[in-house]
Amino acid sequence: MTWTVAPEPYDSPVAAALWRAYYTEVSDRWYLLHEGRRTDPAELEREIAARSGADLAPPGGRLLVARYDGEPAGSAGVRLLDSETAELTRVFLHEPRRGRGGAPLLVRAAEDAARALGAARMILDTRGDLVEARGLYARLGYTETAPHNDDRYAEHWFSKELG
Repeated sequence: MTWTVAPEPYDSPVAAALWRAYYTEVSDRWYLLHEGRRTDPAELEREIAARSGADLAPPGGRLLVARYDGEPAGSAGVRLLDSETAELTRVFLHEPRRGRGGAPLLVRAAEDAARALGAARMILDTRGDLVEARGLYARLGYTETAPHNDDRYAEHWFSKELG
């Protein structure tokens, strides 16, 4: 079985399905941890619709899709925040594909995309309960930093020089 990573239009059916899977998982994890319930379906639909991913379109962004043996398995998004800084977002792999090398491949491809956009630094944020993500970023050379945004759900912020 092999991995491939390639750019994908943010509004393609593949991108929409991966965004839905990503958002459902991270939202359900938060609500189960904090409120003992899954995400309300109406709220899920509202949030998915509100975040189209248009900021991941060229020229200032990229959405990358990982495929495992040709099947969509995950995504990572990059968007320029300024001339030197890109943000990594929407890093996701379907659970059955985790642990097979796809996540590091996706993040490295996102770093390459950020460099191609002119960025010298990548930043990201994540939550405390997403321990797998925090571990991945640390293994890939990201260091925890002071907050760079005021996102309600952000609890950990990371940075990496792309040099």
